Amino acid sequence: MLPWDRTVTVGHVSLGSLRACTCFAVPSCPSDSMAVERSNLLSMMKLSVKVLIQSTLGLGRSLDSDYPPLQQFFVVLEHCLKHGLKVRKSFIGQNKSIWGPLELVEKLCPESADIATSARDMPGIKTGLGRARAWLHLALMQKKVSDYMKALLDRRDLLSEFYDPGALMMEEEGTVIVGMLVGLNVIDANLCVKGEDLDTQVAVIDFSLYLKDPQSNESPKDDGKMTAILDQKHYIEELNRHLSCTVTDLQAKMDSLEKTNSKLIEELSAATDRINALKEEQEQLKLENLSILQRSKQKQEVTQQDNEVELETYRQSRQGLDEMYKEVWKQYKEEKRIRQELQKELELQVGLKQEMEVAMKLLEKDTHEKQDTLAALRQQLDQVKSLNLQMFHKTQDADRIVQRKDEEVQQLEGRMSHMMTAMKEASITISGVLGLESDLRSEKEQRQSMQKELRREQDNSTELRTQLQQLQGLQKELQDLREEKKQLQRTCEEQEQALQEMGLHLSQSKLKMEDFKEVNKALKGHAWLKDDEATQCKQCQKEFSIARRKHHCRNCGDIYCSQCSSNELALPSYPRPVRVCDTCHTLLLQRSSSTGS
Repeated sequence: MLPWDRTVTVGHVSLGSLRACTCFAVPSCPSDSMAVERSNLLSMMKLSVKVLIQSTLGLGRSLDSDYPPLQQFFVVLEHCLKHGLKVRKSFIGQNKSIWGPLELVEKLCPESADIATSARDMPGIKTGLGRARAWLHLALMQKKVSDYMKALLDRRDLLSEFYDPGALMMEEEGTVIVGMLVGLNVIDANLCVKGEDLDTQVAVIDFSLYLKDPQSNESPKDDGKMTAILDQKHYIEELNRHLSCTVTDLQAKMDSLEKTNSKLIEELSAATDRINALKEEQEQLKLENLSILQRSKQKQEVTQQDNEVELETYRQSRQGLDEMYKEVWKQYKEEKRIRQELQKELELQVGLKQEMEVAMKLLEKDTHEKQDTLAALRQQLDQVKSLNLQMFHKTQDADRIVQRKDEEVQQLEGRMSHMMTAMKEASITISGVLGLESDLRSEKEQRQSMQKELRREQDNSTELRTQLQQLQGLQKELQDLREEKKQLQRTCEEQEQALQEMGLHLSQSKLKMEDFKEVNKALKGHAWLKDDEATQCKQCQKEFSIARRKHHCRNCGDIYCSQCSSNELALPSYPRPVRVCDTCHTLLLQRSSSTGS
């Protein structure tokens, strides 16, 4: 159990062979309990340091790690460092280790970097508590425990991340313990840290070392007394040196405080002078404010009169504007109706134009196809003409051959008749007659074949004549299509001219519509802005003042300064030229120029 728990057990106190277990209760209030715990730990630290120094005087001021008073000193120092330590959360779980504040010493004292790295890299140590115990052993061997603790206590703003407000390290008891640790510089400690199990050591304070039996005390020798006196002398000198250092630090702090005090006094005198000057300026500003108020009242009266005059003119102009608005609204409706009709006609014309374009494309395709067919038919006609010539020549040759054959047949018939007569007369042999008959048959067959060929040629000539007639009809259709194409092109040109005229008419109607809309905005949308609503000019963004007055634009109704509204133009709602802002002036001029053109 730790000494700052609600109930603390201090057990195993050995007095001879007696073993006892003592319990004591801590006050219930947290602040009182923290104070009691701090006083208990301070007294325990005093006892442990005193016993350690007294016991080492007889050993030649050299210690090892197995020495019981040294082990108890490390246990008490560990309890002092754990007092009021905050629980830090991590991914693994809650962690409450003194290694975090001891790591800060490496940043504050660069010479402690060696022992910090050796404590981190030491084999066999896995926990932060083990690293902290190894760091304390190495710092004691360097004889710089008090210096490192003093550097740590000087930066309590960094320690507040690790300790609660009532912890021992955050109060004055910590500085007292650092002063006690200065006496440990007379001790030479030769400790072996590698072989020890620093992670699993149980930190329990054993009070048996601090409870002594008066019967067991023996009278020390004179040599022991001398060594004790010398060690006490060294201890007192070390304390004196530490105290002188603290006195010099306090003296330097006093000097700095005196300097800051003198600076603050000078600043206070300067502040009083400034306050007096500011009071005088305040009185002057009050007088100026009164004069400005009087002027503003006078100007307000003048502006109120101007506003009344403007209101009367506005009311008079409002009646004329209402009448004009009614007339303009009627014209607007008529123009809108005309525009809708024109849009419908335009859509019809566009549709007709698209249909005409499609028809033109189809006609072009048909003409191209028919021209191709004409070219093919002309080629066929040429071929037919050449074939007709050939057939004509062949028929002429065939007619000649037929005439020859007819003549030969007639000659043969005459011969036959002569031969028949000769056979009758002279009884010609049968063999000669048979040969003549075979010649006659062959000539008949040739004559029949020639007649068939003549019939075929006549059929071909009739077909060619029909194709010629078809070609002549196609040529007539081509001429008709060309005439239709010319008529369609004329109609397209006429429709394009009509569309251009319609576009001009539409643009003029759009301009009139825009004029009507702007007049409508002037009558309805643009409200007459009040003087209280405008604090700066709408165009140049300059604040209005006594020198820079407010002026209304009679077209848009906004408020401008005199420089941004110095133009005058005649408006439909006003019979004479009135004040207009720069933007409205340019817009009205552009509109008038566009309508004139």
